Amino acid sequence: MKKLGLCCLVIFSIISCKSPEARRPISVKGGSYIEESVARNIKLYENEKAHFQDIMDANPDQKYEVSQNGFWYTYNTKIESDSLPKPVFGDIVHFDYDVKNINGDVLYTYAETKPDTYIMDKQDLFTGLREGLKLMKAGETATFLFPSTKAYGYYGDQNKISTNTPLICKVTIHSIIEN
Repeated sequence: MKKLGLCCLVIFSIISCKSPEARRPISVKGGSYIEESVARNIKLYENEKAHFQDIMDANPDQKYEVSQNGFWYTYNTKIESDSLPKPVFGDIVHFDYDVKNINGDVLYTYAETKPDTYIMDKQDLFTGLREGLKLMKAGETATFLFPSTKAYGYYGDQNKISTNTPLICKVTIHSIIEN
């Protein structure tokens, strides 16, 4: 009888020892939030693109080009010489710029942005302007039309540029010091 009790005790202890099971969620949510966000951003981009098209149509004397990075630009002053370099990683660029919203209201003047010195791709600068500088040579002036995704995006600059604001920037590069 002792052996039977001991045997039952061993069997029960083996049966009762099993690995813990993961708890399953009560409800499963789909990717609807992400899908809604994508749809909202596509609609926002299309609206900004339509506004930029209106600006380009209103200035037929300017030849606007679309960049590979998703913004538009035109040269106000273009240097045709191939001997002048465009800035690359690590080069020091001296430039100034102003910032306007899509309605042409000035958000930051040249004086407020001051002549700026920027080390290419090593310092913080919003995406569109960083990529726009790479298209220019020293002595050139260009006007850029940046959709909000290439400007300050969802957060703005926490000062004068609010959320999802497309920007128009007129940029002049004064010099490029090669690294």
